[in-house]
Amino acid sequence: MKTKSNYSNKKILVLGLAKSGFAVAKLLKKMGSDVTVVDSNPLENNVEAQELIDDGFKVITGSNDASLIDDSFDYMVKNPGIVYENDLVQQAEKLNIPVITEPEIAYSYSDATMVAVTGTNGKTTVTTLIQLMLKHSPEFKNSYYAGNIGIPISDVIQKATKDDVIVTELSSFQLQGTIDLHPHVAVLNNIYSTHLDFHKTRENYIKAKMHITKNQTENDYFVVNWNTEEWRNLAKQSKAQILPFSDNQELDHGAFVKDDIIYCNGEKIMNTDEIKIPGEHNVQNALAAISVAKLYDVKNEDIIEVLSSFCGVKHRIQYVDTFGGHKFYNDSKATNVEATIVALSAFKTPITLIAGGLDRGNGFDELIPSLKGKVNNLIVYGETADKVIESAEKAAVGNIVKVNNLTEAVPEAYKQSDAGDVILLSPAAASWDQFHTFEERGDQFIEEVETLKGEVK
Repeated sequence: MKTKSNYSNKKILVLGLAKSGFAVAKLLKKMGSDVTVVDSNPLENNVEAQELIDDGFKVITGSNDASLIDDSFDYMVKNPGIVYENDLVQQAEKLNIPVITEPEIAYSYSDATMVAVTGTNGKTTVTTLIQLMLKHSPEFKNSYYAGNIGIPISDVIQKATKDDVIVTELSSFQLQGTIDLHPHVAVLNNIYSTHLDFHKTRENYIKAKMHITKNQTENDYFVVNWNTEEWRNLAKQSKAQILPFSDNQELDHGAFVKDDIIYCNGEKIMNTDEIKIPGEHNVQNALAAISVAKLYDVKNEDIIEVLSSFCGVKHRIQYVDTFGGHKFYNDSKATNVEATIVALSAFKTPITLIAGGLDRGNGFDELIPSLKGKVNNLIVYGETADKVIESAEKAAVGNIVKVNNLTEAVPEAYKQSDAGDVILLSPAAASWDQFHTFEERGDQFIEEVETLKGEVK
């Protein structure tokens, strides 16, 4: 167990529960911390809060009042999604109390090797692929995945030993609250403009992302998408050894594609058409995963086995079902325009697109080139519906229908589309106008597809 970050006998306020807050509170208590938990949700129906109270924690619910923290606290561990403008967070900063996130605590607890993955899009796919590949590595007894993928690092870190590896998906929200986090291998999959409602500027967003490599040394590795000049320049900020990957240029070292063949450090690995999940973006995701796998001596046949059998991450261009000649795909994790552009590019057949969600103030004109000639029907709902319609009309999408919610959207998409079409949920927006999470949104889509299937038979 690491000793450089010792939270025992420290007074710590955990702000916000959900999965990560609940898990880190438990871990901190195990580490010997004096923990107070604050959650804005009322105690009624707050299962996590009730369980912590039963376990002897001090828990305050239904409030975020700034008076709940004073200078007797040593740290605040903030739920990643809580904005820094929150009154309690502001008060902590005024009192010079460090505001950190769950990965920082979890990292301090274990000597397991950490591989960390970030990026605007593809994080979950890359994290999963790396974990599946590293199961075949001769260097590790066990491999786990955790983090923004939906599994708190604080849970997984307690069962991992120094002989294991934890592949962690880290969002910009999580990374902004890190101080000593130091992965041995860090992956930057890509960076686009998103979450600017939280970070305010693209510069701040990038700065948060780059926390993933800020503590790395020349003994570590930084795997970077080499497709753009911006991302290549970001690599210069790292002290780690740079491992580039690219699907648009041949590289002297690293992973790249040439004539539809994937190479890594000059060695042929596999053909791109052997990758089961569709889309050019998944070739990039594969390159990132291969770059890490080859660091740990994973054999080519094991890499090929993973990439030729992996069907995709749930909620990320996830195949759901086919009936009536229509194929249904769940891409609820597309919470920004760039992710939806990626999803649209994955299909060659006509698309009926279901889109819309939380209005973060951005427009949707970036979608226009991807909508043109590819999306035959558009079904929109949510706060952004009218904005999406405005951009779709500029793209000359022939058939646009506005509905109230996802329950109405699925049968309407089926009604408006033709046999042979793909019906794709790819919202290009966050879910929080009508759902708690993108997972909840995706699960409802799957349920609505199942309901529709029973009705049309």
